[in-house]
Amino acid sequence: MPIFNFWYTIITIIAVIAVILGICAYQILAERKISAWVQDRIGPNRVGPRGLLQPIADGLKFLLKEDVIPDHVDKLLFLLAPTISISTALLAIAVVPFGPTTEGLPGYEPSQYQFAIAPGLSIGIVFTFAITSLAVYAIILGGWSSNNKYSLLGALRSSAQLVSYEIPMGMSILGIVLLSNSLNLEMIIARQVRVGFFGWFIWYQPMAFLLFLTAVFAECNRLPFDLPEAEQELVGGYHTEYSAMKFAMFFLGEYAHMITTSFLLVILFFGGWHFPGITAISGLGGIILKLIVFIVKMLCFIVFYMLVRWTIPRFRFDQLMALAWKVMIPLAMVNLVCVLVLKQVNAADWVIAVASWVVLFGSAVVVALWPQQPGYNRRVSTRGRQLAETVAP
Repeated sequence: MPIFNFWYTIITIIAVIAVILGICAYQILAERKISAWVQDRIGPNRVGPRGLLQPIADGLKFLLKEDVIPDHVDKLLFLLAPTISISTALLAIAVVPFGPTTEGLPGYEPSQYQFAIAPGLSIGIVFTFAITSLAVYAIILGGWSSNNKYSLLGALRSSAQLVSYEIPMGMSILGIVLLSNSLNLEMIIARQVRVGFFGWFIWYQPMAFLLFLTAVFAECNRLPFDLPEAEQELVGGYHTEYSAMKFAMFFLGEYAHMITTSFLLVILFFGGWHFPGITAISGLGGIILKLIVFIVKMLCFIVFYMLVRWTIPRFRFDQLMALAWKVMIPLAMVNLVCVLVLKQVNAADWVIAVASWVVLFGSAVVVALWPQQPGYNRRVSTRGRQLAETVAP
């Protein structure tokens, strides 16, 4: 029934976009509440009970605020940049299964509910990575078209950062692709569900999880990787000249990207909707329970994003680039080669898991014992003192 499927897909798209944007609004409230809790102060609490209506007030403020377009900007690209930001973040969710699916599981019939806008895409991971990589264009265009030095510096930092961290992020999941023999996100979940709790890929690829998680922070411009914005240095970075709804679209794009990457972390490493004891539960109740498990896992990662913001200070830019090229990419290559060699000799999955944990702890020991460049911090402080003496009256 093509017509029914068409309208079913349209309704699914509308529902997903509405839910994602609603979650984004309350993510902002949650971040303000969590930051208040971490800093031992009171967060938003005056608009509605316990501040629950604060996101609605913020949304109305963005809608009613004067939409200013400075005279010195490239108007077409200036308006296009925030559109790209929110569009790529929402489009990437199209192939992400946000609920339970029974495809590929022996003894189960395919679910009659469509928990993905475009289910069954055989290259789902590649599609998601391709779309999310386009978000860098929004930042570059926004910074360049603003004709503002702070915006341009933020755009230049962002282009280097995002391109660099896409490499270890893509390489980190290749081990999971080899273990599951599929690029389809639903099949990756099915493989973990088939084995059970100890079939979650976090047990088989802990190094890949750590690399992917770190790269995701950089891709989402979250602390300690928020150098494209860096309020203390660049005022606001690439969106310095933006206001009203254009600024809100950048903001929503960042938070929607957090949701997408949290879903990917759950799917790739934590079994998706799977949880011990609920696999065999069928019917509508089972579907709702699995959907709740999936969403709770995703929300846990979002809370983790927010806690890290108030825990780890921002890197210097040279440290940020060195982490990607000198640490993460070599570790991703070592992890991938380890999986390739063991798969080639037909090693059991538990052998691959042991090898991955050995690589993780071995890498931690090497990094901890790696000799620091002698005198580096002293030379940096000396140059800073000389500069201060030069500019001092």
